[in-house]
Amino acid sequence: MASQLQFGRLRGLRAKLLRRYEHRPLVSCLSGLYGCRWRRYERSCTEPGECCCNKLEGVSFALLVVAFCLTLVFLYFWGQAKNDYNDFDWFNFGNLGFWFPWSVVLLVIAAAFFTYVTVLMLLAVCLLSEGQKLYLHWSHKIGILMSLIFSIGATAVLSDLWSKEWMTLLLSFQVTAPYLHVGGVLLATALAWPIALHFFRMNSRVRRALIIGVYLTILSALYLVPLGLYSPCIKEDGILGPAPTLIGHRGAPMLAPENTMMSFEKAVETGSEGLETDVTISSDGVPFLMHDHTLQRTTNIHEIFPNRTDDPAAMFTWAELESLNAGAWFLSHDPFGTASSLGADDRLQAGKQSVCTLRAFLQLAARKDKQVIFDLYRPPRGHPYRDTWMQRTLEVIQNESSIHSSQVLWLPSDLRALVQEMDPELQQTSGSRLPLEELQRNHIVKLNLHYSSMSTQLVSEYAAANITTNLYVISQTWLYSLAWCSGVHSVTTNAPQLLSTMSAPLFLMSTDEYNLMWILTDLVSLVMIFIIFIFHWWRERGLAFCSGSKITMDNGTYSKFKTEMSDIWSVSSVNSQAEKILNLPTVTEH
Repeated sequence: MASQLQFGRLRGLRAKLLRRYEHRPLVSCLSGLYGCRWRRYERSCTEPGECCCNKLEGVSFALLVVAFCLTLVFLYFWGQAKNDYNDFDWFNFGNLGFWFPWSVVLLVIAAAFFTYVTVLMLLAVCLLSEGQKLYLHWSHKIGILMSLIFSIGATAVLSDLWSKEWMTLLLSFQVTAPYLHVGGVLLATALAWPIALHFFRMNSRVRRALIIGVYLTILSALYLVPLGLYSPCIKEDGILGPAPTLIGHRGAPMLAPENTMMSFEKAVETGSEGLETDVTISSDGVPFLMHDHTLQRTTNIHEIFPNRTDDPAAMFTWAELESLNAGAWFLSHDPFGTASSLGADDRLQAGKQSVCTLRAFLQLAARKDKQVIFDLYRPPRGHPYRDTWMQRTLEVIQNESSIHSSQVLWLPSDLRALVQEMDPELQQTSGSRLPLEELQRNHIVKLNLHYSSMSTQLVSEYAAANITTNLYVISQTWLYSLAWCSGVHSVTTNAPQLLSTMSAPLFLMSTDEYNLMWILTDLVSLVMIFIIFIFHWWRERGLAFCSGSKITMDNGTYSKFKTEMSDIWSVSSVNSQAEKILNLPTVTEH
C-alpha cells in the first residue's frame, strides 16, 4: 500500500510538471498590453512546429529588438556624458541665443523611449514564455519607429558635433564592464526559457539551427568578454596610488559664478589644491578673468551696453568691465542645478559678484598658498596690447602680486622660450601630447590634457621622466575614480566639493575578486541554462499541443498528456485512499 501511494505521488508530481497551465488572467493582460487583444478568442497559442508569429509580426519583433538595443546604447552613452552636460548646454546657448538645460531634456526623452521599448520587450518575452503568438498593435509599431528615429538621429547629430564623447563611453567601460558583463549574462540566462520552449516545439531544422546558433554565439561572446576586458581599477591590494589633487575649474562653478572671487574662495574651502582660470587683457592693459570671447553669457552686458553685446571682451576698458555684474546670471540660469541649494547669504553674495582681475586672483592664490594655471588669450587685431600681451601678463605675476613664480603652471605655448628666459621659476606646462624629448627640451614639468587622453601607460611613461599629468575637466565620481586608478596626479574639476569627499575609487576590486565574480557568474548561468533546456526537452517530448482537446480541472485548463494521464488513472483505480491523498480533481472531456 505504501509503495503504491509513493508511486502515485511521483506520478502525480511528474504529471504536474509536464502540464502547461494557461495563466488566463496573465495572458489576457499581456496580450491586451502588447497587441490590444483583450478578448480570449482574439489570441491563439502556437501549434507544434509553428513559428511564434507571421512574417509581418516577425519583422515588427526584430525592429523592437533593434530599437531596444539602440535606445539602450544611447541612454547609456548620454548617461555617461553627464560630466560634460554644462559644455553641451552652453554650446546650445551660443547657437540659439538663450539658456535652457537641453542636456536634461535629452536625457529624459532617452529614458522615456528606453522605458517604453523595454516594457514592450518584456511583454513579448512573457508572451513567448506562455507559448502565445505575437501580435503587436499598430500604435506600438509607430512608437517603435519613433524610438528608432530618435535614437539614430540623436546619435548621428551628437557624433557629428561632439564626437569626442565616444571616448567617454569607451572610458566608462573600463569601470562598468565587469558589472555590465554580469547583467548581460543574467539577461541571456533569463532568455533561455522562451528560447528553449520554442526550440523544442519547432519541426524545421533550419529554424532550430538558426535559433540555437544565434543564442549560443551571443552567450559564448558574453562568457568570454572578460578575456578582453581591461580596467585599471582591477588591481592587487596595496598598489593604489594617492588620490589626484584637485584644481578648481574657474573656481567652484557649482557653488558660485565662475571666474569670480567667490568661486575661487569656495574652491579653496572645498579642498582644491590649485585654481584654474582664463585670462584676457582689457583695452587699457588690465588682465582680467573671462572664459568667453564675449561678455554675453556671464555678465549683464545686454543691460549696461546693449549695443556692444557682440564685441570682444578684450575691447572694453577696465572701468567698463568693472561696471558689469558677473553673478546674477548664475542665479537666473542655474547652469548646474545647484543654485537653489545655496543659503540666503551665499545667494546674496553671488548676485553681487563682479569681473575679477588677474592681480586679485593671484593675490588670493598667494595668500592661500595654492598653485594656479590659466589659459591666456591673445587680444584681437587692433588691440593696444596685441603684441605685448605676454609681457603684460608676466608683469602682473612678477611685479603686481605677491605670488611666487613657482606656484604658476605656465600653460601658454606662445613664446615659451622667451617666457622661460624671463622667468625660469615658472612651471612650464604643455597642453599637448608631445614626444618626450621635445617636452624635456622645453623644460616641461606637467601635462594638461583632456580626460579623453587618459591612459595608465601614458601617465606612467611621463612620470618616469618626472613629468606629472593633469586631466580636465573631471566632475563625475566614476571618472575621477578611473583617473585615480590610472595614477593621474591631478584633475581640474567643476565639483571639488564632491570629489574631495571620496576616500577610495569606485569599482575598485582585486584581480582575485574579479576572477571569482566572472567565473561564478558564468558557471551559474551555464548550469541554469542547461537545466532549463533539459527540462523543456523532457516536458515537450510528451506534450501534445492540441487546440481542440483540453482537460478542465479545478485549478485551470491545461493540455492533455495521454501517457501520463493514463498512468494516473491506473494508480487511482488501485486504491480510493490514494486518490484522496493525491487530491486528483474530476475530469471532463470536451
